[in-house]
Amino acid sequence: MVFHPENISLGENVYVGHQTILRGYYRNSLVIGDNTWIGQQCFIHSAGGVTIGRTVGIGPGVKILSSFHREEGTDVPILLSELSFASVTIDDDCDLGTGSVILPGVHIGKGVQVGAGAVVTGDVRDFAVVAGVPAKVLRIRERNGAGQRTGS
Repeated sequence: MVFHPENISLGENVYVGHQTILRGYYRNSLVIGDNTWIGQQCFIHSAGGVTIGRTVGIGPGVKILSSFHREEGTDVPILLSELSFASVTIDDDCDLGTGSVILPGVHIGKGVQVGAGAVVTGDVRDFAVVAGVPAKVLRIRERNGAGQRTGS
């Protein structure tokens, strides 16, 4: 399903799996780079703007969000509160694992691997491998494929 296609731009050779929702918005845009693969049952909501680089793999069931309801105290129901917008950028050569969630305002650097089911709440540096809820850096990928652990 595609909403607001006038604000969605697909590069060359992009695959979009069945039952995926590309949710454009009346403002901002969704840009998907060349050679990107998006698995089935994904949800990408670009109210705040979403840019996905080239040669990115997005596993089945991934959610990418770029807006949220502001907390306005208890006098206003959350659903009726104003929306805040924060763009999401996913650089080239990334892989987002099945069921991962990318929250508003996140920048995922080049060559990042996000583990299945991870919830990414903040920026991720180039070539990091992240997993967990919230996602934490497990290691940094090296050119030869070997990794360095960054913590215990």
